[in-house]
Amino acid sequence: MAALAEGKLLWEPDAAFKERAHLTRYTRWLESERGLRFADYDALWHWSVTDLDAFWQSIVDYFDLRFATPPTAILASRQMPGAVWFPGATLNYAAQVFRHATEEARPAILYASETKSLASISWRELERKVASLAAHLRRMGLQPGDRVAAYLPNAPEAVIAFLAVISIGCVWSLCAPDAGEVAIEDRFKQIEPKVLIAVDGYVYNGKTVDRSETVRALAAKLPTLSQLVIVPALTGALDRGRFPQAQDFQALITDDVPLDILPVPFDHPLWIVYSSGTTGMPKPIVHGHGGVVLEGVKLGTLHNNLAEDDIFHWYTSAAWIMWNCQVGGLLVGATIAIYDGSPALPDLGRIWRFVEETKATAFGCGAAFFINCMKAGIAPKDIADLTRLRGIGSTGSPLPAEAYEWILDKVRSDIWIVPISGGTDFAGVFVGGNPLLPVYSGEMQCRCLGAKVEAYDDQGHPVTEEVGELVCTEPMPSMPLRLLNDPGGRRLRESYFDVFPGVWRHGDWIKITARGGAIIYGRSDATINRHGIRMGSSEIYSIVEAEPDVLDSLVVDLEYLGQEPHMALFVVMRPGRALDEAMRNAIETRIRTGLSARHVPNAIVQIPEVPRTLSGKKMEVPIKKLLLGQPLDKVANRGSMANPSSLDWFAAYAERFLAARRQQA
Repeated sequence: MAALAEGKLLWEPDAAFKERAHLTRYTRWLESERGLRFADYDALWHWSVTDLDAFWQSIVDYFDLRFATPPTAILASRQMPGAVWFPGATLNYAAQVFRHATEEARPAILYASETKSLASISWRELERKVASLAAHLRRMGLQPGDRVAAYLPNAPEAVIAFLAVISIGCVWSLCAPDAGEVAIEDRFKQIEPKVLIAVDGYVYNGKTVDRSETVRALAAKLPTLSQLVIVPALTGALDRGRFPQAQDFQALITDDVPLDILPVPFDHPLWIVYSSGTTGMPKPIVHGHGGVVLEGVKLGTLHNNLAEDDIFHWYTSAAWIMWNCQVGGLLVGATIAIYDGSPALPDLGRIWRFVEETKATAFGCGAAFFINCMKAGIAPKDIADLTRLRGIGSTGSPLPAEAYEWILDKVRSDIWIVPISGGTDFAGVFVGGNPLLPVYSGEMQCRCLGAKVEAYDDQGHPVTEEVGELVCTEPMPSMPLRLLNDPGGRRLRESYFDVFPGVWRHGDWIKITARGGAIIYGRSDATINRHGIRMGSSEIYSIVEAEPDVLDSLVVDLEYLGQEPHMALFVVMRPGRALDEAMRNAIETRIRTGLSARHVPNAIVQIPEVPRTLSGKKMEVPIKKLLLGQPLDKVANRGSMANPSSLDWFAAYAERFLAARRQQA
């Protein structure tokens, strides 16, 4: 397939599509209830990021978000970091979800896996299971603000546990069971959980993986733990021989008791998610109930066009913020369809057939999935009935222009393509879909309402039709409350506000087009982003450098628009020890077992030394830029280096590497 140029008009909503759009209903409500009329979306967006109080109050009113106690203000402090939203208000994420519970058998969750055929959980059944587990968690002594760690796959048990935990004011934190013991321990130790809810194993790509020993070892390393709850996914019943003191998850969700939801302050912690910089431990990011609810209903309804009559499937793992986004479909009353397993077993048609089985109206996935389907030459429209599908979303990495064309050609010619770009960091979306605007190849349709996104040049000036740093210049309610174990907020400021004080710097390259769309060109920092799962380079180093013969290392994750990403690991070996095949295998095994298979690098290369600054920091970003084709004199200042001669090896390597990439393109 020939490459498709960016910016080609591919799709336009017809009059009926626009009329049905929830964004249309919202703009009419603004006119009738607020006396506000906007000429186009650009005017609406400018109002939403200028009059923050009026915009976010309109979201509360339009969606009839019900505070148990009213706020004393809307935005009491506008500074970043540290914005204060809706002080005095109380609510609960779970209360917003269960507003949509109905007596009839309408499903809240549709689910399947590699070993289980399609099944459902009704809204009332979900409410009963959540109420039962919540009551048991209270009996365990959990108090509001206590942390609950979960080591679970993308299955209904994770959704049930999440809603039960937050309904009593406790704080949720989830990691997927395909992550290794080291990666999980690094996360959960920081949050000091009182309860661990864990699966005994899982099935992926046809292989059964027993996680019993990992769970037992993890529980032993969490000194604050008072209770272990096991989801017996492999055995069907709790194995008392392996877990003599554990509670059986299935036994905790069978009581018939009322759901007692605790109203909590707007900024009460909801969950802890993890994102890593280039140094130190994974950052435990705390988001609040109120901010996530506001962002969730705004994004789900106005930008993704979801409501109670929709069935929403986003193929994801429990390791990704898109799991949270998928569960967020419940906030607007949509049915969520979740699949646990490999997207390629028995073939790449499996997820498309799941879309048919669930009658999904909205489907999303990481961009890599669509690229893999395209390269495999499959035609989803010949594999599954996709006539009910109205929109296809994509995120995790840039969706190349030719993939847009493939979707229209091989899925359906009239489908709405809705790529989005947001982040774990702020539990939201900066640029995404708009049911009232055209779709152009390689381009996201708009900057989202309430998100004052700009492309900044190096001097901190906004630019249009030029690639710059993605920044957000005004606060959003879903931005982090704080990072755990971050006295004075120093690490939070260094992570997002170090380059442009008072302005959120996200770490992506972005171009804002003249028509108001956006194109993302990948990460501008050194964070590892493998298949949509972000991980700091320091986590790779802790695993690799535990190998006795590896003295030092440097990793870079290279993203290319329209081409497969490439992660390269450079290692300094002990004198007299070479990087042979056995050592490569040993390093790969360490990464696969300590982190995950997705973090095994594409290449492992021996180097003389790692380039470092005068303060001893590894120079990941300069090397990344060098390997992406920027000139050496533009990426590094030798005068600020401890070992400037180390760049000579990388300069020669980059020349060979780039020549090989050009031949492959």
